[in-house]
Amino acid sequence: MAKKRTYGDPCGIARALDVVGERWALLVVRELLLGPKRFTDLRTGLPHVSPDVLAQRLRELEQDGVVRRRTLAPPAGSKVYELTERGRELEPVILALGRWGSAEPFPPGDARLGPDSTVIALLTVFNPAAADGLDATYELRLDGQVFRARVADGRLDFARGTADDPDATIETDPGTLATVLWHGRKLAEAERSGDFEIDGSRSAVTRFLRLFQVPKSA
Repeated sequence: MAKKRTYGDPCGIARALDVVGERWALLVVRELLLGPKRFTDLRTGLPHVSPDVLAQRLRELEQDGVVRRRTLAPPAGSKVYELTERGRELEPVILALGRWGSAEPFPPGDARLGPDSTVIALLTVFNPAAADGLDATYELRLDGQVFRARVADGRLDFARGTADDPDATIETDPGTLATVLWHGRKLAEAERSGDFEIDGSRSAVTRFLRLFQVPKSA
């Protein structure tokens, strides 16, 4: 195995980049922030990385104590990758980087956000001030994947899985959600077209949609 590159710089930033600075490494961490994933799930979330490069990044992150492998209990029995406690410490770094990058232009082409990266994007542009006084639980269904969101005390938390007795359930796709949030599409029109479905409190949903503010471009 080729020796891993290093900046050879004792600064903590350089030493951090020695661990997660290789291409795709931070995006692998992003894909695991919401919970464990199989290799095939990671490939779905990162469609432009080759299987060999992804496997190499996972090996390196595992060696550095950022990621670990485990086998799910029967009957699943699947092997999954998940963040270690040290890996989870990267969450505020990822969100801050995402918030900074939200002011940058979109890449050319028709690349689209997947469900996980959409949820992470929501976390990066969450505006706590807009959540003042809001105490609500939501279930967000994106392209068949299900997430629960909890807003309380000016905080937003997401996790993979269904929500118990949510105030509202939103079912849509990442592209539609983005156009409603940030590109001027009216919620009512998206509902009429069947691209955006609400079950429960519509007012809770409209409040939810006002929680996310993209920074102005530099």
